Amino acid sequence: MPGVSGRGLAALALLAGIGLLAVAAALAVGSVPITVTQLLAVLTGGGDPLHRELLLSLRLPRALAAFATGGLLSLAGALMQVLLRNPLADPYVLGLSGGAAVGALGAMLVGAAAFGVSGAAFAGALLSTLLVFGLAQGVGGWTPTRLLLTGVVVAAGWGAVVTFLLTLSPADQLPGMLYWLMGDLSYARSPLAAWLVLAPALLVTLPLGRGLNVLARGPLQAAALGVAVRPLEITVYVLASLLTAVAVTTAGSVGFVGLVVPHMLRLLLGNDQRLILPASVLAGGALLTLADTLARTLLAPEQLPVGVITALLGVPTFLFLLYRSR
Repeated sequence: MPGVSGRGLAALALLAGIGLLAVAAALAVGSVPITVTQLLAVLTGGGDPLHRELLLSLRLPRALAAFATGGLLSLAGALMQVLLRNPLADPYVLGLSGGAAVGALGAMLVGAAAFGVSGAAFAGALLSTLLVFGLAQGVGGWTPTRLLLTGVVVAAGWGAVVTFLLTLSPADQLPGMLYWLMGDLSYARSPLAAWLVLAPALLVTLPLGRGLNVLARGPLQAAALGVAVRPLEITVYVLASLLTAVAVTTAGSVGFVGLVVPHMLRLLLGNDQRLILPASVLAGGALLTLADTLARTLLAPEQLPVGVITALLGVPTFLFLLYRSR
């Protein structure tokens, strides 16, 4: 990979290995344990019919959806932190999850099917993106501070609407709505859409790594060094919004992944975006896959919202790394 040192490539290889182990654990662990031999037999086209049905129809799509969602959120978080020049920015800071939540809960309230809920969530996230970007415009365009403040206010407005919808909801629909708000991969039927967005987005952002390194130092210095600041900022904003919208559509509002993973990697690997962006995809995917495996097995047969697990894993890890970075 151009511009990445040997140490960086070794880190990426290590993260890729961890990701593969996370997916393998998601396939093997569950109410019906599957050994490595049985897993390999199914993946090579053989194996017991029960194991094939369990792996190929249930566990594999969910594991791939979890990995893609974690990669989407982590990549969006890394881009947002550069765009806003704020290490505490995350994919939801501009209100996208609030817009998606209003769309999804509204669809649930009227009894829409799973596809309708996903479509409404994506439409809500898109509406929030356009709303924040439009309201943040001012004399001379938008600035990171204006964009951040606008996003915070819009997110607060969406939060009020979400509370209103929950108040109106029948008691039998509330558990499903709350699970969606906390992040839930139980209804992630197909990972295809998430992967079709994640893979091209990563390929698009990798050539931008050098420009993002300069942009992180400030727009004036970036412009002085020949970076087209405004087109780059708009590209980053659109990409981060799209990544977040697809992630929320796939798994609901999964917290902490987009904040903790990019920041953790910067503390460990430095601030070179050419390394941080692919590393964020691999680390975020592995983290959410492991978290989802714990969510569905920790209190089996009951399943926890995956957002609870990401918070329990992410918060102490983040605080420990901050303590070490002093």
